[in-house]
Amino acid sequence: MTAFQPLLLAIESSCDETAAAVIARDLSVLSNVVASQAGLHERYGGVVPEVASRAHLQRMLPVIDDALNAAGVTLQDLTAIAVATEPGLVGSLLVGLTAAKTLALTLDIPLVPVNHIEAHLFACRMIAGRDIYPAIGFVVSGGHTNLYRCRSETEVELIGSTIDDAAGEAFDKVAAMLGLDYPGGPSLEKAALNGDPRAVLFPRAFLRDDRLDFSFSGLKTAVRYAIHGQPNAKTAPPPVTPQRIADLSASVQQAIVDILVAKCRQALKQSGLRQLCIGGGVAANTLFRSQLELMASEMHAEVIVPPMSYCTDNAAMGAIAWKLLDAGRVGNWETDVVPGLVRKR
Repeated sequence: MTAFQPLLLAIESSCDETAAAVIARDLSVLSNVVASQAGLHERYGGVVPEVASRAHLQRMLPVIDDALNAAGVTLQDLTAIAVATEPGLVGSLLVGLTAAKTLALTLDIPLVPVNHIEAHLFACRMIAGRDIYPAIGFVVSGGHTNLYRCRSETEVELIGSTIDDAAGEAFDKVAAMLGLDYPGGPSLEKAALNGDPRAVLFPRAFLRDDRLDFSFSGLKTAVRYAIHGQPNAKTAPPPVTPQRIADLSASVQQAIVDILVAKCRQALKQSGLRQLCIGGGVAANTLFRSQLELMASEMHAEVIVPPMSYCTDNAAMGAIAWKLLDAGRVGNWETDVVPGLVRKR
């Protein structure tokens, strides 16, 4: 099968996952290998950029070999090399780009720089198996909480983002305050199963604001006060029992999900669009998914959420490189990484 169709190798190393995938021209994924670094960063309670970069250096070539072997192909079968170049951790991105440039130069095939955010949204197009544009795109993860107006796979405009912390970061930081395991998002969601989401009324920033922006720093502060009490308070906070942890987890989760869903609703209403594409690790949260479906039903809209394996960082979503290749958006030896978020595209 693979001998009769063009193939590309996609590389992803924007944060703490070393990933590679082999993808055919028809967008079928022949292999998708991810080497997680969660265990390396657990002791720090978050991603340490230097540790992430060194881990990418150690794992990049083995992961590429595994992806090629799993697909049953060799380097000589490849038509192009795709690599995430923005946004992300600069050191991590550079490891992936260096590997991709070396392969592209050696094999004399095109190098295709990929925007990590656009790739997350393209995963929705892959799962849908049809044209889904124009649409509202929402990437919500440990590093991003961004709303986009997507005119096509490669034409996206940022219309809203967080002014401080990302939603996934808020999950992780609150989980750390509560003594839950890293990564915090899944641990907090698990703890919330036994909690009352109405136990504590946490702030929901910008909930009634027309702007499509987010803020979670105030929520983190409110959680800290709920645990340790406010300065100069006359009464002590409730003891942090297992039930208290469950209640705080459920209340925080509900607050974050309420904000995320409300802004999706606003984006659909303001744009007049009825397609909503979700990407990023927070999209794996069960409450978030269920609340999105309820909102979509009320608005007669369609929500497209990829399976869990395509929500978290992976290289299969680098399939967008085929669209970029068709549009002539290729790189060269001077291509560099762009670690910061570009607000307009």
